[in-house]
Amino acid sequence: MSTSPAGPPPPADGLVSAARRNLRELAHGLSHASHPSTPLLAGAPKPWQRMLPYVVVLALTAIFIPVTINVLTTQYDVPGALAGALGVAQAAPLLMLAHRPLQAWWIIFPADIAGALVVLSRSAEPNALWPWTAPALIAYLFLLLALGLRETRRTVVGVWVVTAAAGAALHLIAPDRASDSALLLSILGAVVLVIGAAVRERGEATRRLAEQETISEAERAQRTLLEERTRIARELHDVVAHHMSVITVQADSAPYRISGLSEPAQEEFASIAAAARESLGEMRRLLSVLRSDGTEGDRAPQPGLDRLQQLVEATVRAGLPAELALAAELGEVPSAVDLSAYRIVQEALANVVRHAPGARTQVSVRAAGGHLNVLVVNGPAPKPAAPLESAGTGHGLVGMRERVRLTGGTLDTGPLPDGGFRVAARMPLPPAVSPSAPPPSEDL
Repeated sequence: MSTSPAGPPPPADGLVSAARRNLRELAHGLSHASHPSTPLLAGAPKPWQRMLPYVVVLALTAIFIPVTINVLTTQYDVPGALAGALGVAQAAPLLMLAHRPLQAWWIIFPADIAGALVVLSRSAEPNALWPWTAPALIAYLFLLLALGLRETRRTVVGVWVVTAAAGAALHLIAPDRASDSALLLSILGAVVLVIGAAVRERGEATRRLAEQETISEAERAQRTLLEERTRIARELHDVVAHHMSVITVQADSAPYRISGLSEPAQEEFASIAAAARESLGEMRRLLSVLRSDGTEGDRAPQPGLDRLQQLVEATVRAGLPAELALAAELGEVPSAVDLSAYRIVQEALANVVRHAPGARTQVSVRAAGGHLNVLVVNGPAPKPAAPLESAGTGHGLVGMRERVRLTGGTLDTGPLPDGGFRVAARMPLPPAVSPSAPPPSEDL
């Protein structure tokens, strides 16, 4: 006997399962706090702001305990001991509103129901509220506000539904005794919960926005760093390619320049030239990867310290009073250090033009202690004026640091007491060769 495949469940079964699932989620929300037990405003910057929730809950507790006891004894003729117990049970948990409002609700809500049943058995003034007394109603609104500020939407809706259902059930128990306090609490409670939830959700949105801005700033800094490293790599390509080209030419021409080379020596020179040409090809392919789409390579030679005078003169013509002190003898300066020193001075002068137009600037480049020292110091702007760029791209100092790091040096930048700015780079130079030292051997 063949059996037909089971079809979709009847709509009634689907509704029942959905209702059960929602009830389970509601019960979980009412029994589990959705936040850690950190107090409200725990992350506030000022101490008085962090202490404010504690001051508020202490004031509420100090007010509502005696008021509740007094109302129960005078308006509802509740014995003093019982009134004291109810007053403490209904108002003392308000101390927990700053850090555990849901746990406070689990104490206050049954205490309010117990108080309503006690009041029902006692004689009361004709206009006395029931099932919720006036102090219990007002304290409960503060409790709902704390819940709205801390708990999720599902939890606060569950609290409101349970509160409204309890008020309706008590009203059915004694309809002749009931007043409008149950309806009033349902309406005011809904308003308070909506306000608290709106404030909480806005705070969470603000916090998420701040976190996103922090992440975006970190990503922007990382992108700037990678762009500067790529730019430096493209510039250093020309420097390395020049040396590789020299090696290739020297290796290729060695058999013609040096007579009497043995056959193994000629093969070795040919191998060196082939390896240099292969390295040049790999570098060109690497440069094509680093270069952005649609951009052409820079065909001009990379600048160095020999062009610093032209750079400073161009800056002076742009309206910046700058002076250059360049040592006459710097010794052997590696190509990477030479290019890095020029770019550091170039970027430092550009920053002065952008952010302190007209400021007097001094540029100093000298060699001391086996290092090349580059110093660019500018004073404050001669007169208050808006900078040409209110916010830089962040590439300048990042590029300087990367260039100095590449050469194994150090960079020190920062503002000066008079309002100026200082950029100091220190990059190592190769050790000088002693005149008495023997020349390197050219034997293979």
